Amino acid sequence: MSTVSKTSNLDAILEQAETDRGRMDSKALGPVSLTALGIASVVGGGIFATTGVAAAEYAGPAVVISFLLAGLAAAVTALCYAELAAMIPAAGSTYSYAYATFGIFLAWFIGWDLLLEYLFAAATVAVSWSGYVVSLLDSGGIHLPNAIVNPPFGDHAGIVNLPAVLIVLGSCWLLLMGMRESARANNSMVALKLLALVLFIGVGVWFVTKTNWHPFVPRSEGGFGEYGWSGILRGAGVVFFAYVGFDAVSTAAAETRDPKRTIPVALLATVIISSVLYVLIGIVMTGLVPYQQLNVPDPLAVAVHAAGHDLAWLETIIDLAAVIGLAATTLVTFYGQTRIFMRMSSDGMLPARLGKVSITSQTPVQATIVCGVAGSLVAGLTPIEALSNLVSIGTLLSFTIVCAAVIVLRRQRPDLPRPFRVPAVNFVAGLGIVSAVGLIATLPIATWIRLVIWLLIGLAIYFTYAKPRSQARMAAVIASAGGSPGPDGPPAGGSAAS
Repeated sequence: MSTVSKTSNLDAILEQAETDRGRMDSKALGPVSLTALGIASVVGGGIFATTGVAAAEYAGPAVVISFLLAGLAAAVTALCYAELAAMIPAAGSTYSYAYATFGIFLAWFIGWDLLLEYLFAAATVAVSWSGYVVSLLDSGGIHLPNAIVNPPFGDHAGIVNLPAVLIVLGSCWLLLMGMRESARANNSMVALKLLALVLFIGVGVWFVTKTNWHPFVPRSEGGFGEYGWSGILRGAGVVFFAYVGFDAVSTAAAETRDPKRTIPVALLATVIISSVLYVLIGIVMTGLVPYQQLNVPDPLAVAVHAAGHDLAWLETIIDLAAVIGLAATTLVTFYGQTRIFMRMSSDGMLPARLGKVSITSQTPVQATIVCGVAGSLVAGLTPIEALSNLVSIGTLLSFTIVCAAVIVLRRQRPDLPRPFRVPAVNFVAGLGIVSAVGLIATLPIATWIRLVIWLLIGLAIYFTYAKPRSQARMAAVIASAGGSPGPDGPPAGGSAAS
């Protein structure tokens, strides 16, 4: 059997994680900054749009129950991430966990898919950010020409979505400056966003009309998901995607102080804080306006507007919070993509220069530039309708792999130190797998077609480029160690990606 088809030696993965910490700013992020990074990723487009769709079309005021169910599914997955991140504090996140547990092929598969998912997720948020900015400027009497605010395809075709391009380039420029600078900017944006959302909850609750909550669970209209309790379940599936993104926390392992402790804390804090916010916002939002009126791109603004002139000032703050919040989400999404890019490049999967880290900024400069250029092209030239249809199937697949990896490593390597352990691991990880697979099964056929096409491209690159290079690198490690590969890859002390 080829060495590249064997499970990678976990000691080598841990050694490479220490190497990454040595060449990057390993003290850039503490628990507060890392939690802010997670909140920036999770509390983004979902809270400003998904909440309204789920309430209007599926669950009504009972969308708060949908959020609780989705939060539970996110929490069990976050617990699994926490155990692996504490045990394997590597920058590659799911890619590294798959490499250590299942071997190079599955690691390539999930890494290759996540690169596309992060790219389109960031581009989608950038296009949404552009829409909010254009709307705010319009309300202030500044009207940008159609040619520079719309792509050359789709409705209202223009030349390029320039604001979307600018937020992508601005995010990547900030990442190039260094992780400490990026963290400071992100912390500020998250603080402002949370302040605005807390204002919405604290002020909006006094303008609630209780009759809007009745019936709390609208009567089912017959089909599955058409209100009733099945609508609550369908709503949970919709709003679950509002939680997608917390895994970006685990990509920061190389730049986090005491990652074995800090990453589990930040992962769980992100899910808990986000869940509380979503539930409270759902309660207030459906109390301010009848749920039937919330199927709009900006449901929070519609809810505030329904409260009347007394809350006109809050409507402006909510719009500004959306702009700030979406900017932070764009920044963090590109951050996660560049770190996975870096880790895969260092392992020989992609060109080595993409894995190089600048001595000055301690960031993967070339990987960040590539992500910035690709993101600019996608965000500037693609309609949001096409982007939004590319649902995060890769993220759900990564959730499945992470939950499975926890169970596998508990059986294969029970001796490994685990600073954090998932309680009732078989039940919790099993529930995470069932939740992710169930959501994958509900995705539209177009998503599966896109996945198959991307996978076929990835397979061609894997067999012609990634596999030979990784195999040669593995052989060199074995030769330098003076041994032969064991059942888990290179001998202990060797590095699969030195």
